Amino acid sequence: MSAVSEFVAAAEKADPSLVGTEEKDKTEIAKLVKETEGYVKDLPALNEKLTPLTYLYSNSPTSADVSLYAHLHPSLITASPEQHPKQPSLLRYFLQIQSLPAVQSAQSSLPNSFPSLDIDLSSLAIPERKAPAPKVKKDKKAAAVPGAPAAAGAVETVTGAVSAAVGAVTNAAASAAQTVKDAVVGAAPATAAQEGGKKKEKKEKKEKPAKAQAVKEEPVGPLPSQIDMRVGKVLDVKRHPDADSLYVESIDVGEAEPRTVCSGLVKYMTEDEIRGATIIVICNLKPVTMRGVKSFAMLLCASSKDGKAEGGVEFVLPPAGSQPGERIYFEGEKYENATPEPLLNPKKKVFETIQPGFVTLDNLDAAWVDPETKSVHRIRTKDGVCKAKSFVGASLS
Repeated sequence: MSAVSEFVAAAEKADPSLVGTEEKDKTEIAKLVKETEGYVKDLPALNEKLTPLTYLYSNSPTSADVSLYAHLHPSLITASPEQHPKQPSLLRYFLQIQSLPAVQSAQSSLPNSFPSLDIDLSSLAIPERKAPAPKVKKDKKAAAVPGAPAAAGAVETVTGAVSAAVGAVTNAAASAAQTVKDAVVGAAPATAAQEGGKKKEKKEKKEKPAKAQAVKEEPVGPLPSQIDMRVGKVLDVKRHPDADSLYVESIDVGEAEPRTVCSGLVKYMTEDEIRGATIIVICNLKPVTMRGVKSFAMLLCASSKDGKAEGGVEFVLPPAGSQPGERIYFEGEKYENATPEPLLNPKKKVFETIQPGFVTLDNLDAAWVDPETKSVHRIRTKDGVCKAKSFVGASLS
């Protein structure tokens, strides 16, 4: 058995759900496992493939993810810090799979086979973002009349000029917008009243459209304020009947009924340590069925910078006296008064995009570090900042 196969088998032993529950799923997952070795032969292409994905198959981790992690390991563990920002989706995926309880268990049972990659995300250079290619919109109406090639070419030229100017927001925005309007009107086919004695002038205007700038709103990507975090109190906890690594908790988050939550904390905390704890709950993730039990939230925990297997896991705690249902938010004018999404769209990868920036600071404060500006936004309630119990430099998930 190869080292990769042995590692995958150890992860499957820790979490049998990785192989799938239905026969169709098992077949597809097994097929993906065989393909993962080929994926790593072209890392840029793999980075593009992983950009919209959380996992290779469906919405839950599988053996295919563990296999791809193991095949990627030699490349990422030896890469220099300068190389990581060049493939951000690949790095995000690798760290995400690395944090799975089943992978941590496999690392413990096979020491030194695929050790964790320890990386300070806040120290990485910001990846260069390529501007999108300008889109050219053809005027179908112009193509249906005599002289259409010239008219369509003129409209395309104007459209290209507008597209090329997108993003240039200035104090003269209104003037720029009017210039665009004038340019488009100048390029449109003339009416019968305008045609008399001015055909030559019209043709010149079509061939040499005025250059213009357009105003475009700043693009909005995933924001941490979209995540609905609340204070929760664990009312009860018990072992999952069909998964050795999972607890099933009943948690009060200020709603009419407590939420059922599955968490992979069996290796790191006892039931007595969890029962009655006041913690942080992420409430607007899509519910997930875990080995037959539907989980309606996620607990925010800090993982030791030495790795879960070596250093362990602990809760991120709200300020003393916090009550179930209290809002938890990020410091900063942009985020403090924003309303979270009722339910995060899994396709938009909001949590997956934001989560790599979750850390604990030297004073144990929980925070999100903006990967672009490097600004630090502490996670807090109205009464104070949320903290880890003892972990400095921990990742939060």
